[in-house]
Amino acid sequence: MSKLAIIGGTGLNQMDDLQITATRTLETPYGRPSADYVFARLDDKEIIFLARHGNPHTIPPHKINYRANIWGLKKCGVTEVIAIAAVGGITPAMSPAHIAIPDQIIDYSYGREHTFFAENLAHVTHIDFTHPYSLPLRSELILAAQKAQLSISPSGTYGCTQGPRLESSAEISRMERDGCDVVGMTGMPEAALAKEQGLHYASIAVVANWAAGKSAGEISMAEIERHVKKGMETVFDLLKTYIRSSNQVAQR
Repeated sequence: MSKLAIIGGTGLNQMDDLQITATRTLETPYGRPSADYVFARLDDKEIIFLARHGNPHTIPPHKINYRANIWGLKKCGVTEVIAIAAVGGITPAMSPAHIAIPDQIIDYSYGREHTFFAENLAHVTHIDFTHPYSLPLRSELILAAQKAQLSISPSGTYGCTQGPRLESSAEISRMERDGCDVVGMTGMPEAALAKEQGLHYASIAVVANWAAGKSAGEISMAEIERHVKKGMETVFDLLKTYIRSSNQVAQR
């Protein structure tokens, strides 16, 4: 039976009708995950939540132990991962509080532990990353958005930067020329590690602000928090619709 995990902020486990059943602390070969794994049920579906930045929210993007997080989910029996990510909007459709389900990613990060295939190998291992996100899981999320009558972007390219600083306007201009629609700091190596572990992985990107140079004035945390709060209302509707109507992607 497939099991769903949701990676994101600490408030994700506050969805209506959600019943928290247990928490689990794990040690992994790669160190401690960001936080305890929170087990919950929505109707008859089991879900595991992981706070990517810790609980409380104290771990910056470049310091997240992505390998421990993904290894721990696999150890818990997870087969599907939905990653919630706050992003900056680059292209005109990606306005604040908008939701996108990316289909491609460009990695601008550096110095992160980005693979499980680094040491003690019997042979060099490569994964096919042509499609960084699970096609079946993305299709199910898009269908759920349609069922819930939610306005989303069903595709887009996520550009992952190092953080924790925000980008310069010149960097955003370069990313736009590269084909990026949104910019975030946590999409990689999370997506690649999930693929290395054979997990169905997809992202729901919540646009928190216009990226640098795309609006007048400086980007403020108050602005980001306001737009994320509004966008998360759509995310909750999307997640609940997906969970309740899921056809068990990993079993097909």
